[in-house]
Amino acid sequence: MQNNASKQGTTRTLQTVKDSGGQVTSRVRRTVLPSGLRILTEQMAGTRSASIGVWVDVGSRHETPSLHGCSHFLEHLLFKGTPERSALDISVELDTIGGEFNAFTAKEYTVFHARVLDEHLPIAVDVLGDMVTASVIAKADVEAERDVILDEIAMHDDDPDDVVHNLFAQQAWGDSPLGRPIAGTEASISAMTRAQIHRFYKRHYRPEHMVVAVAGNVDHTAVVRMVRKAFSRQGFLDGEATPAEPRLTSRARAVHPGESRTTRPLEQVNLVLGVKGLTRTDERRFVLGVLNTALGGGTSSRLFQEVRELRGLAYSVYSFASHHADAGVVGVSVGCLPAKYDAVLATVRAELAKVAAEGITAEELERGKGQLKGGLLLGLEDSGSRMSRLGKAELVYDGLLTLDEVVARIEAVTLEDVRALAAELFGQQEILAVVGPA
Repeated sequence: MQNNASKQGTTRTLQTVKDSGGQVTSRVRRTVLPSGLRILTEQMAGTRSASIGVWVDVGSRHETPSLHGCSHFLEHLLFKGTPERSALDISVELDTIGGEFNAFTAKEYTVFHARVLDEHLPIAVDVLGDMVTASVIAKADVEAERDVILDEIAMHDDDPDDVVHNLFAQQAWGDSPLGRPIAGTEASISAMTRAQIHRFYKRHYRPEHMVVAVAGNVDHTAVVRMVRKAFSRQGFLDGEATPAEPRLTSRARAVHPGESRTTRPLEQVNLVLGVKGLTRTDERRFVLGVLNTALGGGTSSRLFQEVRELRGLAYSVYSFASHHADAGVVGVSVGCLPAKYDAVLATVRAELAKVAAEGITAEELERGKGQLKGGLLLGLEDSGSRMSRLGKAELVYDGLLTLDEVVARIEAVTLEDVRALAAELFGQQEILAVVGPA
């Protein structure tokens, strides 16, 4: 595992992978500019694509109540234009080269990403650099995009799956940034001003809070040169990095057990039943990955077989594990007819109690490991997945594990590891969120 600690103005090779003939198939390098901006690349042999992501260390959990939804609002606004490019220019420039271009906001970070042919990487780097460092954030754009985001909030509010998961988070973490929906509310978005958004932008979109991750048919030195040029607008890279803010504790914060219900005139009842989980750096996350796969991670999982195949109680049922810097939850999500709600809830509770008492079988253990390894390795065949792996490792983890290290940690999981973790997790008081007819 390669640790992220490194001095400003340095370049290191983090990983080199060779095939059986000694040819390099992958090389990961990392440069930290004097400003604190981190640049990571993975050179992938035999590809014609290149993916770039600008990862910003700010998300909805960094917002005060009056700024609820600001990270997501700002994500939208950075597509609206700079002194050099209008919103149409940004779209046309990437569409002309056939690039895939998008962004998303999470609770702990925001990401702007593009996937292009390797020959067009300089254009993608320049457009992204322009957007994140020199956005105008014009008042007219704020007003226009406000209506778009209000429509988006209304859309999510019409989706019972979104509603029940937001209700679950609110029950788990209360009126805290983690417990609030990422997009904000109608009230918070309606009240937010251009001045507030602009201050948020200038405060958080700083070099020391950013990671530029690039993967594909790329040369590290060339990428660093492109990034230096694209991110130098308006003196963005001038000066030395400011001291980093203290990290959040890695101890999992408490959750609030209990039940929350919202009545909606729906044909189905949607429920999420869960408990406190693990933080994103907890070493037992690999054990939880195997447990989650066996419990509700596919059509052969216990919950799918018991709830859907054997009893016919629901069409959709799955388990999930959500990790944050200092928090985590593990849960089960089900949608069913109102008449089957009691039977579904009883069945899910019984399966959780059974796995807590007995663990899983040897066959389930091997199947879970196989699913995790297959999903990991198949998912890393394209440059976009490799780019995401670099960005996450740098921004939210303590270092970059090699693929062999990840596979070894999955293989090291034992039946006793799974049984002990299941007993610990599912022996806790539960959190229940329900959305549906009265």
